Amino acid sequence: MVEPETRCGFVAIIGAPNAGKSTLVNRLVGSKVSIVTHKVQTTRAPVRGVALRGGVQLVLVDTPGVFAPRRRLDRAMVRAAWSNADDADAIVHLVDAPAQAQVAAGHGDGADRAAAEDVERISQRLQASSQRAVLALNKVDSMPREALLGVTQTLFALGVYSCAFMISAKRGDGVEDLAAHLVGLAQPGPWHYPADQVADAPVRVLAAEITREKLMLRLHEELPYETTVETEAFIERKDGSVRIEQMVFVTRESQRKITIGEGGQTLKAIGRAARLELQEILERPVHLFVHVKVREGWAEERARFNALGLDYGS
Repeated sequence: MVEPETRCGFVAIIGAPNAGKSTLVNRLVGSKVSIVTHKVQTTRAPVRGVALRGGVQLVLVDTPGVFAPRRRLDRAMVRAAWSNADDADAIVHLVDAPAQAQVAAGHGDGADRAAAEDVERISQRLQASSQRAVLALNKVDSMPREALLGVTQTLFALGVYSCAFMISAKRGDGVEDLAAHLVGLAQPGPWHYPADQVADAPVRVLAAEITREKLMLRLHEELPYETTVETEAFIERKDGSVRIEQMVFVTRESQRKITIGEGGQTLKAIGRAARLELQEILERPVHLFVHVKVREGWAEERARFNALGLDYGS
């Protein structure tokens, strides 16, 4: 009996912060492997999701947003994004189409202009490389067709894209057409992950990311970007449940008080939301304990970079 041919391809999803990269990866995988918030730069380190389409395994790398870096952490995130793009079999450049159209029409706000500048920065970097990317225009369900065609023509004229797809990662429109194209680019070879594995992040890292997502969703206005979560203990219990102990690092005492909330209610709500989602993902009871610690300058500590899987750099 002849074994069916298997194929595998690594695909880097790059784009400006908040373009929808994590939403697209989760949609393609069919399961949550990357956290999603409305806050920019949610993804800090590359997350690999594994999508199966017949005999083809697509390893989708959700990279941190590419933007103009100012701090060490920013630089490490951008380096990680381009490093994974350079090593991938294919690159998908995901663009927030409505933001691009607003800027083109002279109506964009500060966030739209920043996104357009990041798109230009990415396209210039692609021009300097030997790889041509797949252009994926996202959020197309919220803009007129004429404006969409104008954005597509302007970007495609840059000569760095092999083809273009119009999608809505949130709704799923056009996503399977993009997936079919990526399947066609995959090369014959063995799968890199078992058929039932949807991500390659250690479960303790995923647990920390889930809690960070709930924290950002709850405190997106009050809490600045300088916050991180680490899983300090992940203990399998005899009854089949798991005990998870986590630490939230903030940079000032005022941030710690905001995170905890009056009578500890804010932290309890964040912990409860994270615990419920972790129970659904892990398919077993979870005992989650979340604490908050002030650690000034954590974003400059080598240990924190190691925990995020980022290169500390110079």
